[in-house]
Amino acid sequence: MRNLLRLIVPEAMPVSYKERFRAATGALIGIFVTGVIGHLAVGSNAALPALIAPMGASAVLLFAVPSSPLAQPWSILCGNILSAFVGVTVAMLIADPFIAAALAISLAIAAMMALRCLHPPSGAVALTAVLGGAAIHDLGYGFVLWPVASNSIVLLTLAVLFNNLSGRRYPHSIRSQPASHGTKDPAPIQRIGFSSADLDDVLKEYDQVLDIERDDLETILRRTELRSYRRRATHLDCASIMSRDVVGVAPDDPLKTAHELMRSHHFKALPVTNDNAEVVGIVTQTDFLDKASWTNGRPSIGLIQRVRLIFSGKSAPNGTVKDIMTSPVKTVSPETPIEDVIIMLAEQGLHYLPVVDANNKLAGIISQSDVMVGMLADKAAT
Repeated sequence: MRNLLRLIVPEAMPVSYKERFRAATGALIGIFVTGVIGHLAVGSNAALPALIAPMGASAVLLFAVPSSPLAQPWSILCGNILSAFVGVTVAMLIADPFIAAALAISLAIAAMMALRCLHPPSGAVALTAVLGGAAIHDLGYGFVLWPVASNSIVLLTLAVLFNNLSGRRYPHSIRSQPASHGTKDPAPIQRIGFSSADLDDVLKEYDQVLDIERDDLETILRRTELRSYRRRATHLDCASIMSRDVVGVAPDDPLKTAHELMRSHHFKALPVTNDNAEVVGIVTQTDFLDKASWTNGRPSIGLIQRVRLIFSGKSAPNGTVKDIMTSPVKTVSPETPIEDVIIMLAEQGLHYLPVVDANNKLAGIISQSDVMVGMLADKAAT
């Protein structure tokens, strides 16, 4: 019996009760508001349905699994509208309801896959167009606009608002990758374990539609690899390997001062601290190259960077460190295990991490070289 249940009942997903409550609340608000807006729009016109059943299935995807490729705006809008059009057309051409229903679903799936807008609830939309009765048939192609397109637009708008306000990115976007160096070398995180080409080959062999973005799948697998390495790594912390005699700059220090410090100390990055020694940013060689202009060997703020600062709402540029520094900046604590630092450096393409105490005051700085030397020294000691 237990083995039979395992075949029937899927494994529980590691989802918190908070996330379950968030999804259920989103669907409650989404369907209720969509229904109310539909009712206000049609008024007492009984010929026009205010809300159709397939929207319930769409709500499951939009609020419970907003990261699914099947739940993205193109999928719900194009999928529902396309399937409604196919369903209405088939219903007009074929009298037998069962043949029409089967053909509508089949053609809708084929069309959605061709246009990359597969949305499972859209199958129910096509079926509704065929089996919805006289009231739906009387609407003809008007069914595509109302209630299908209107319900879909309202529900999608609510999903965008609710998901983002409740901490879920929607529409779902792939996390930005570390900046490329413009060479043939892959990013650091891609130099370990499997390659992107390996994953593509396996997906081709698998040859099934997966309810997850391909890049999301790769990110999950690479993070799993990194955590596997972390589990097997030595257990140094940042305090053991960080540089403590740190040279930093203030936000209002001239660019010339920061550049001379980097040159004289052969540093590639300087933490930026305020009057209370709290870390407020970091300035790197890349910041000088990308954001500063150079005249007679001296850095200044050029027109492009001035425009960037104006549109970002920051104070007027005056040729100081705050005009080009990266802020906010990723930091770690002295107690952070070195294995966690490895993951941060690899995943985010970073080279330096300021180390701060419990009050966000600068305690040191750690670099990729520090991590490498620390790992080698610890390995030699074991």
